[in-house]
Order: sequence, then structure tokens, then C-alpha cells
Amino acid sequence: MAAPVEQSISMSCEDFSQFQEALKQMRSLDDKIINVLNTTVPTESFKGQIDASEQCKDLFSQLQANFNSRDKAIRGCVQHSAAALATEKERKAENPDSLECLKRLRKGQTQLRLMQNELSIEEIVMDRTLKVFQERCRNHYKPAHGLKFL
Repeated sequence: MAAPVEQSISMSCEDFSQFQEALKQMRSLDDKIINVLNTTVPTESFKGQIDASEQCKDLFSQLQANFNSRDKAIRGCVQHSAAALATEKERKAENPDSLECLKRLRKGQTQLRLMQNELSIEEIVMDRTLKVFQERCRNHYKPAHGLKFL
């Protein structure tokens, strides 16, 4: 099974392109969930050779760890962008005629909007992943707290 990727990825909240690239790498397990499940959950002929319950449990743990780290990173960058935007608003208030301040303020607003949009994208990715996981592992493993990531 694939190991969690997020430990080796550094997040940069300053450059949105780098941030998206890091998220893309962190979402690799979610993107490959069908292939992972196909190799993890045994077919009828291999049922006795592989413990599907343990495989599904391990996969769910990995998915949960990946989701939690991505969620933490995205929320951290949203907070960082909001703080940077507040600073730019203060600068603009001090110097209302500055075009440079206005440019930085607009850039900060766009950055914050893009970061907040990633929260919505993350929810969609999580829902899709959990749906596929539920379809394949429902007979083998049921998380104690349901199919929700804490």
C-alpha cells in the first residue's frame, strides 16, 4: 500500500502555484484510490490469502492521516493569507492614494479567495474518496466513528 506522502512535502502559502502542486502530491493516494483498492481488497478467489479487514483498516488510517494533514495545511494557509490581507488593508488605510498598496491588496484578496476555494475542493476530494472506499470496504471494515475524518 502507498505510504502517506505529506511528510516529505513542504507547503508554501506565499506562492499559490507551489501550494497547489504540493496539494496535488499530497492527494496522490486519493487520486489512485480505485487502483489501491483493487490491489488491497481481495476478490472471492483470494479471500483466504489476504485479510481484507486489516487492509481496509490500514488504508482508512492512511486516508485519514492524509486528509488531516491537507486540511491543516489548507486552513493554515487560509489563516496566513487572511493575516497578510489584514496587513495590506492597514497599509492601504495609511496610504489611500498608493496604487502599489491597492495592487498588493487586490493580490491578497485573490490569494485568500483561492485558498478558501481549496477547502471546497478538499471536501469534494474527501467525499469522492470516502464513497469509493465505502463501496469496496463496506463488508470488511467499518470505522468506529463512521466514515468521517476527524
